[in-house]
Amino acid sequence: MAFSLASIQRNSAKPPRIVIHGPAGLGKTTFGASAPAPIFIQTEDGLGTLDVPAFPLAETFDDVLSALGTLYSEPDDYQTLVIDSLDWLEPLVWAKVCSTHNVETIEALNYGKGYVEALTYWRQFFEGVTALRDKQGMVIVMTAHSQTVRVEDPTMPAYDTHTLKLHKRAAALAEEFADVVLYAAMQTNTVTEDLGFKKTRTRATTTGERIVFTTGTPAHLAKNRYGLPAVLPLEWAAFADALWPAAAPAAPAATPAPAPTPAPVRAPAPEHELEIADADIPY
Repeated sequence: MAFSLASIQRNSAKPPRIVIHGPAGLGKTTFGASAPAPIFIQTEDGLGTLDVPAFPLAETFDDVLSALGTLYSEPDDYQTLVIDSLDWLEPLVWAKVCSTHNVETIEALNYGKGYVEALTYWRQFFEGVTALRDKQGMVIVMTAHSQTVRVEDPTMPAYDTHTLKLHKRAAALAEEFADVVLYAAMQTNTVTEDLGFKKTRTRATTTGERIVFTTGTPAHLAKNRYGLPAVLPLEWAAFADALWPAAAPAAPAATPAPAPTPAPVRAPAPEHELEIADADIPY
């Protein structure tokens, strides 16, 4: 394809694709339910007492694609799609791989081929979600549980981190696809106690406040493309207040008002010549 200057376009802000992960029971689903006009695609029975619109519990990967297709093709008033959750979607993806290749388990495909094949269906899912976002202008929220994994980094000692509870290939694809990855946690502090005899003990305490991290650290996976504050309350309202000013396109520069037309300058009146008689001049 040949490009010309006529093909140049300006980027326009689109609704974000958000992944929020963290421990069970912290409020990730409630976070999605608090978004504007949500509709849920359930892969797990996790709504509890939340009174929100939702498709029937998806039992196959094709059920999930069918729900996406319905939202894409049928007009509606929903503004947010919530996928609850990615880690419960993964077994449906694996079942699709097994059905396609007529095997009992994904491990039956040698040399990790099954997990590579699963990426085909993950991409199909993420492309469908993006197409829905682009056509219907919907915010996308995807929940996931987190897990602790060991990171072997050649530039530093090995360490543990909180990341998505997905196979590492699928987790990497989800992280790449998302505009925002939030890590939800309880606000935790450490206290060092003096036990005497030159001994100390460090213990963790919590304030009970639920927060989300928007930027990554060695301790957890997080990111955002909007310059958000590093930590926010685990509340949709607080997140939206921080997001929309950052995500909204910049307002066009105001056109300067024309300079006022100066009033016409009148010519000064002619000075009267003073007639002085010789008798008026003292000698």
